[in-house]
Amino acid sequence: MTGMAEPDYSYSTEEVERALAAVRTACLGLPQASERPSHGGPAFFIRDKKCFVMFLDDHHGDGRLAIWCAAPAGAQADLVETEPDRFFVPPYVGHRGWLGVHLIDIDQSELDAICLEAFRTVAPKRVLAELADSSEDQR
Repeated sequence: MTGMAEPDYSYSTEEVERALAAVRTACLGLPQASERPSHGGPAFFIRDKKCFVMFLDDHHGDGRLAIWCAAPAGAQADLVETEPDRFFVPPYVGHRGWLGVHLIDIDQSELDAICLEAFRTVAPKRVLAELADSSEDQR
């Protein structure tokens, strides 16, 4: 259609900073987790090797403030089908089962759970044992 204005999908600096702070909170408390730039944005790794979450702000003009994260087998299909306004198949990594998650209306406890599940999906056994030990210590 001609003459129609494109929707404005840009997010304020405050919204982006708030979302990134929430993702950092969810990821960096996990055993051996670290953050470094990857593919133009912040990404979270286990032992500086295995990526489990990527933070993206309007990636290639897609209009999303989101994470792409590792997901257990079948989770991507289920979530995208049942809640397509909140979850999506991300480019580049979606064929590996990774999940795209919109960040604007997500609360911290749900984000924590999603990032924890992403971590568990790719973490080596020894790191998973550290996670189990730290969970027991918190009880």
